[in-house]
Amino acid sequence: MDHAADARQTDLMTITRYVLNEQTKYSESKGDFTILLSHIVLGCKFVCSAVNKAGLAKLIGLAGDTNIQGEEQKKLDVLSNDVFLNALISSGRTAILVSEEGQEAIFVSPPFRGKYCVVFDPLDGSSNIDCGVSIGTIFGIYMLKGSDPKIEDVLQPGKNMLAAGYCMYGSSCMLVLSTGNGVNGFTLDPSLGEFILTHSDIRIPKKGKIYSVNEGNAKNWDVPTSKYVENCKFPKDGSSPKSLRYVGSMVADVHRTLLYGGVFLYPADEKSPNGKLRVLYEVFPMSFLIEQAGGQAFTGKQRALDLVPKKIHERSPIFLGSHDDVEEIKALYAAEESKP
Repeated sequence: MDHAADARQTDLMTITRYVLNEQTKYSESKGDFTILLSHIVLGCKFVCSAVNKAGLAKLIGLAGDTNIQGEEQKKLDVLSNDVFLNALISSGRTAILVSEEGQEAIFVSPPFRGKYCVVFDPLDGSSNIDCGVSIGTIFGIYMLKGSDPKIEDVLQPGKNMLAAGYCMYGSSCMLVLSTGNGVNGFTLDPSLGEFILTHSDIRIPKKGKIYSVNEGNAKNWDVPTSKYVENCKFPKDGSSPKSLRYVGSMVADVHRTLLYGGVFLYPADEKSPNGKLRVLYEVFPMSFLIEQAGGQAFTGKQRALDLVPKKIHERSPIFLGSHDDVEEIKALYAAEESKP
């Protein structure tokens, strides 16, 4: 019997073990970050379970907005928001929470207050759920600046994030995480109920063959975006055209971009002059992950992670992906700006 092979099969790197290993590199670490992350992971498992049952829940005798006990049925995105708020507050490690679902930031009261600020979109792409498209949770983590939480603690540039990640609920449930030291992917093993490291040290290809954009907005695009997409379809250098892939669920589109390379763009246009995606809990976490994997993220004016948001639900254009592809977009914007 090969005991070494047996050991390899059972010596699984779970996400908790991975984060604990990362924490031991810092002598001042008290394990608070591990506790916070374990609560985020629990929220992701709960939402994954709810997403998998969503179609069935609609079919098994739920009448209108109430079930047979007379309890109100919550929409999945509202349920997901409640799950993450409860998980984050009960961790005892958070001070400020900003959710896509809430108009205002939530300041955690002293008995449960910790030193971390978490910004998150509990269920990104939830409008796609009925057609079975991958959707997900996106999150970013900041450290509190002082002892008293202030809104400025979350209105920081994305480069100040300690960690960022997303959990994708698709054909498999995958959590992609960066704590500022590269990007790793963990897949949920349903039989164990654990996220296992399956994609270590993810590096985005330097140049990709895919572009991802909502072409339905083309008539409202600015000149550099129009030129870039035209170049993708009709390259002037004799290379093959890029393939268009657009799911319309940011987590799914960015996940594919991260693994296969290419570029994901949601530019500003005449209809949405500030772009559509929210800075704090969509643009920043995804830009953080892409940069940590060796790519770039650009707003059309500057490096995305240098943005300083003024409001918690502020929006921004975004171009993110392979280094060389984003470099091409930056050159088109620079050329447009230099025109007399």
